[in-house]
Amino acid sequence: MLLTPNILTIYILDALFFLFASIAFYKSILILKNYDASASTPTQYKLEKSTYLASIIIKYIFIIKIPLLIFFVFTLDKISHILTGAMCGAGVVNATVYGNYLLIIKIINLYLFAYWIVLNREDLEDEQQPYVKLKFSLFIFAYGMLMIEMLLEILMFSSIDLKSVVDCCGVIYSSSENSYMSMLLNMKTVYMLSAFYGVYFMIVLFYIVRNNILFMLSNLLFLFISLLSLISFFGTYIYELPTHHCPFCFLQREYYYVGYILYILLFIGTFYGAIVGLMKFQSEKVERYYKISLIFSSLYVIVVSYYPLSYYIKNGVWL
Repeated sequence: MLLTPNILTIYILDALFFLFASIAFYKSILILKNYDASASTPTQYKLEKSTYLASIIIKYIFIIKIPLLIFFVFTLDKISHILTGAMCGAGVVNATVYGNYLLIIKIINLYLFAYWIVLNREDLEDEQQPYVKLKFSLFIFAYGMLMIEMLLEILMFSSIDLKSVVDCCGVIYSSSENSYMSMLLNMKTVYMLSAFYGVYFMIVLFYIVRNNILFMLSNLLFLFISLLSLISFFGTYIYELPTHHCPFCFLQREYYYVGYILYILLFIGTFYGAIVGLMKFQSEKVERYYKISLIFSSLYVIVVSYYPLSYYIKNGVWL
């Protein structure tokens, strides 16, 4: 089993999260079985106190888990220096069969946990607390996802063999390999950029007409297209190498950690765009979430567009 200070920190935090999340899970089941807002019995009074306790536990677990994704990615980068062949976190992720699944689960949980936090805040701000059963039903699902994430984390770190040679990101994200990734990397640039800017202008259009569902769907599509275009096109201009497609390397100091900025902008923009279509907010909140989503998505578009334009201005050619 591979143990470094970073991995040990993750294990300790996971143990604490498991303990407190299990308490909240047990409380959530009791609340779903017995909660009745119209009742005024001693049992209902105890359940109402339990909802507050469970909500506090869940909220702080999820609030801590969201930024911990950044720490996890940072840990992958640190581990890459002790694995033969790895140049960045991509090599660590692909060092075992669990890495890619873990990364996907973490991204899903990032949105799921953030959605629960917003749902809980909306419930507590309303005197009727209309989302009590919904938020605890959602937590039961989120608890299962959290357990899967923790299990995959343990399996991935314990399966890393320090004696074996792993693939570097140049091999993993090579356009010459016979894989789904190579098919995406070989897609014509004009098609990829048309999809990227086309979906962005769809977001702007649905922002103008204020269509919640279409705004949500266009943001979810924008998340997918943005990640693909970042790997296949925009990332090469960050590296200034036409063959370098790694989504991890620009998280490093050599590229001024711009990857963290890009991923945070993309997450905030698409998350607030998605929740507009998932809940019924007061009109002023809907307007604020619309604006937050459009501002951060626009900032993302501006930042990634800067790199190819800057390269062309300086060199007079495209990669």
